[in-house]
Amino acid sequence: MDVVSGKWKALILWELHHHGTRRFAELRRGLPGVSEKMLIQHLREMETDGLVHREVYREVPPKVEYSLTEHGTSLNTALTALGEWGTARIHRIGAERVPAHATEEPQSH
Repeated sequence: MDVVSGKWKALILWELHHHGTRRFAELRRGLPGVSEKMLIQHLREMETDGLVHREVYREVPPKVEYSLTEHGTSLNTALTALGEWGTARIHRIGAERVPAHATEEPQSH
C-alpha cells in the first residue's frame, strides 16, 4: 500500500497509462489541483519504487519526460478492479464527484 499511498499517485498512474509519455508540465495540467511540490515528491517516490521512468534529455532548456515502467503498468492493471468498484459505488449511492477544493475550509471575504 505504501507504493500507492498519497492522493495523487493513482491519478499519476492513470494519466501516464492513458496519455503515454508526458513532460512535467503536461502531467501538472492533467492533474488539476496538484501542487508542483507534491507532484515532484510523488514522481520521485514512484521512480524510486520502479513505477515511473524519468528520462532527461541533455538540451537547453532541459527536457524531462516521464513514462510508466513495466512494473507501473502492471500496478495500474491491478488497480483497475478498484476503479471499477469505485465507479459502481458512485452510481449505487448516486454520488457526484467532489472537487478537491470542496473539502477545504470556507474562506471569509
